[in-house]
Amino acid sequence: MAIAKYCLVAVDCPDPQALAGFYAAVLGGEVKNDDEDWYDLRVPGGARIAFQRAPGFRPPDWPRADQNSQQMHLDFDVPDIEAAQAQVLALGATPLDVDDDDGKRGFRVYADPAGHPFCLCREEEDRTHE
Repeated sequence: MAIAKYCLVAVDCPDPQALAGFYAAVLGGEVKNDDEDWYDLRVPGGARIAFQRAPGFRPPDWPRADQNSQQMHLDFDVPDIEAAQAQVLALGATPLDVDDDDGKRGFRVYADPAGHPFCLCREEEDRTHE
């Protein structure tokens, strides 16, 4: 029996409205806010991602695992990784590791505008990666 029920992922950032807008452009869905420090994105299918203002926020140094280690990352399945890459870059993402070995590796790593790592994954690929 489960102890808890999944509710959301909360992402710390310096500008929650802007970051919620970035992910709404990537995933679709509807952005709502409780106040200027908290925005929710409800994506198609029912998942919820929240974005909260974090004063003094400093993005992780991907892929380091020392003092400022990566705390989490998000994976997104895409049917066409080239087209998806062009779109997220146009939205303000930064490439971190996009050498997918000519398609042999099923994912590419980016940072969102606040510096959080996320991956674009070819649909149906194994998610065994950093």
